Amino acid sequence: MVFLFTNNHNMATKLKNLSDTNLENSKAFTKTKISLVVAEWNSEITFALRDGAIEFLTKMGVKEKNILISYVPGAYELAFGAQLVALGNKFDAVITIGCIIKGDTPHFDFISDACANGIMQVGLSYGLPVIFGVLTTNDLKQAKERSGGKHGNKGVEAAETALKMIALQSELTK
Repeated sequence: MVFLFTNNHNMATKLKNLSDTNLENSKAFTKTKISLVVAEWNSEITFALRDGAIEFLTKMGVKEKNILISYVPGAYELAFGAQLVALGNKFDAVITIGCIIKGDTPHFDFISDACANGIMQVGLSYGLPVIFGVLTTNDLKQAKERSGGKHGNKGVEAAETALKMIALQSELTK
């Protein structure tokens, strides 16, 4: 597989726009299969992240028919949803999409930690890129800014990360 990258390495730093990319469309991505596991909790945010990821993937050459979208109730369930996808061994990567907004109790900390560790564990256990596309914000305003607002769309960043990790895995496991 040949993957094309430009020399633009300012993603998420120069303009703080998470949607900047250095990945270019490639015919190699036409056979790529991606699963999105999307939390329904905070759906105004998560569905915007989902849509950003799908738009980016198709722009990069992934066929829409090769993108599976599965829904789970909330961020806590993302790891198990990703594990169910990984068990089928049909996808090149899994992108988990969720949004955890801080409240007045420590619930945010427990869910965020369990979510991040669970998602990471699925990827390591299955040798599969499992991408953490989960916003952990202090408030709804920050979530909106990162799901299509002034800071771009984290779903786009998660999709780019998935394609880059597929490319890396392909290169290193030839």
